[in-house]
Amino acid sequence: MEEKKDGKKIRIMIADDIRLLLEDMCELIDSQDDMEVVGTAQSGKGIVELAKEKEFDIILMDIEMENLNAGITATEQIRERQENANVIFLTVHDTNDMILTAMGAGAVDYIVKGCGEEEILAHIRSAYAGNPIMERKVHDVVMQEYVRLQKSEKSLLFFIHNISRLTATERELIKKLLEGKTIKEIAKERCVETVTVKTQIKGLLRKFGCNRTKEVIKIISDLNITHLFL
Repeated sequence: MEEKKDGKKIRIMIADDIRLLLEDMCELIDSQDDMEVVGTAQSGKGIVELAKEKEFDIILMDIEMENLNAGITATEQIRERQENANVIFLTVHDTNDMILTAMGAGAVDYIVKGCGEEEILAHIRSAYAGNPIMERKVHDVVMQEYVRLQKSEKSLLFFIHNISRLTATERELIKKLLEGKTIKEIAKERCVETVTVKTQIKGLLRKFGCNRTKEVIKIISDLNITHLFL
């Protein structure tokens, strides 16, 4: 492919804890006229720090690095600072729960490791152009979720525009609330003032359009998506 007429390349950062795979991906991307690798990391923490320092267009993010959900946690933290950050998950996991969790974290696409090089490049270019490709399995899972949510009072629109926009802090608050923790207990565990937790919960209630935390928990239970937070 010819380099873009304006001379600008797609700036890509890659996070993968397997050095060989990381090097192979770098070699593939740097061999393209319209792409360049601007940074790499081998941990979720590493890519979060790199995202603060580097300008980028796309992050290819492995999910399982220093722990099973390192890439998801890293994506949440990056998007908490940069709401429009484009992250493509590159992972060996393709279970329904993992796909929904990954997309809920704000990823624009999801590629299962082992697919062809041209397919990977196509996903990157499409995401950069604002038209991300969703693999058939991801599409099917999301459509299944759509059908399931249609049967409840809440729509898929609620799922996308509320659940997927939660910050890492808000997701942690929901986790604690689902565990039955009180505001005082949450504040103690997080080593913050009670008033801080109350302020964060007020923001959470606004996103859900609720007046009480019990209403938030009921919505999540009714949608059967508690597994996304525990």
